[in-house]
Amino acid sequence: MVDVRLEQGRIVVETSALAAEIHTTGYVSGVAGGTLLDKATGARDLGFGLDIVDFLLEPKADEPGGTEHPYLMDPMLHGTMIKRYVELPQICTGAQKVEAEVVRGDGFVGVRQSFRYTEATCGRKPGSLWEQVIVFPEGERYFLSSDTITSANTVDDLFLRIDMPGHLKHEHGDSFEQIYLSYVGQIPASEFFDDFGPHERFLYRRGKMKMPERFIRAYQTKVDGDPGPWLAGMTLDPASVSEAWCHQRGYVCFIEEIGQGRVEAGESFGAAYVVGFFDGVEEMAKVYDRYRGAGKVEVERGGYQLK
Repeated sequence: MVDVRLEQGRIVVETSALAAEIHTTGYVSGVAGGTLLDKATGARDLGFGLDIVDFLLEPKADEPGGTEHPYLMDPMLHGTMIKRYVELPQICTGAQKVEAEVVRGDGFVGVRQSFRYTEATCGRKPGSLWEQVIVFPEGERYFLSSDTITSANTVDDLFLRIDMPGHLKHEHGDSFEQIYLSYVGQIPASEFFDDFGPHERFLYRRGKMKMPERFIRAYQTKVDGDPGPWLAGMTLDPASVSEAWCHQRGYVCFIEEIGQGRVEAGESFGAAYVVGFFDGVEEMAKVYDRYRGAGKVEVERGGYQLK
């Protein structure tokens, strides 16, 4: 059973294993916060949404004399890594509305979303296209998704910032048991009782540390106070991730950055993911290997595929 309902400003999806909402107005992109339900256990995601999309950046400092869109170098917010905006707004909070299309098929439902950035910095032109595809396969406790950017500008080191799987709300670990990062290992909730910056702990930087065999970031939920299933976000090509944070600033912040390579105007880059509920790390690895290496999800009425 795959059911989809189109309501005012939202798309409601239900399979035999999951329920979810995608909001097309207000706080947009990805699967809306608190709506992904694992029917087997009653667990839900614990943040502001899953595969949530921000802005385009590059690893350079803002130009001397200031800029119309300064990048806030707050070590507790963005860490000490030098960056600046390329195109804005932050899609999740600033777009307010995205274009969306529902694709119904045999045993799945897909949603295509898109938005063109409206602001640019450093003499560039706005208009880069963000496209997201989300597919809910019948019977699975996860969804497949991808984000693709087609750049309006030539940029030496362009990257996209997203939340993957999504931020984690908690009060001294009341909502989760532990975190798993494939490039670190398992981390108890107690490590996130006090705030710390992105650069201080659990920071992944491509080229600065060994690339993991699988790029998986997950947290183990609590259900009625007991350890529950894991909510994982798995980027299917580890090489596509340039940087990833897992720090505490009132909540656990799961920032991930995709790309950071030279992109010519008109060229595209992106990444594909599996996001959803799992009983353990071994199950995550098994599903990861099923889709390993994909960089994009494509969906038509006749079916979907990962490329």
